[in-house]
Amino acid sequence: MKSIPHPIQYQGSKRTLAPVILRYFPPDIDCLIEPFSGSAAISIATAARRLARTYWINDLNQPLSELLRLIVESPKEIALFYGQVWNEQHDDSLAHYYKIREAFNRTQDPRLLLYLLARCVKGSVRYNTEGLFNQSPDKRRQGTRPQMMRDNICGVSLLLKGKTKFTSLDYRAIMS
Repeated sequence: MKSIPHPIQYQGSKRTLAPVILRYFPPDIDCLIEPFSGSAAISIATAARRLARTYWINDLNQPLSELLRLIVESPKEIALFYGQVWNEQHDDSLAHYYKIREAFNRTQDPRLLLYLLARCVKGSVRYNTEGLFNQSPDKRRQGTRPQMMRDNICGVSLLLKGKTKFTSLDYRAIMS
């Protein structure tokens, strides 16, 4: 694989640190558990190097965990949905972002979260005290182009499909 795919831009992602982190991993892992997955950068990098047989991706943020599951298990569907949402932004991209954010806050639809993460400022996930996603759009860019997103989604799916469990549990339940 030429480069490791990354469909989710996420502040605090370990994507750039993954090569250093993986130096400390054993060469043969039965199940890699990522209890605070975020963008699942460590699982993706581990899969790209074929260091583990199975993966357990967990994040307390349920829509994020479900989004990762959709990326892995239904790549064509989530890529198509993203492309449709992304292409709708061209008339008024800021108004479109806020419309999608409002719809996500109302429904918690993880498919909408993918667009928000691709478009929000610095890939920073922020929720207010009421649990509503409240990050602003990045006014300098419109997010990942659909073809690049599709390539990244399909790349991650190829690495993890059929060998990954997804949960949204407190890390203590994962580690016990």
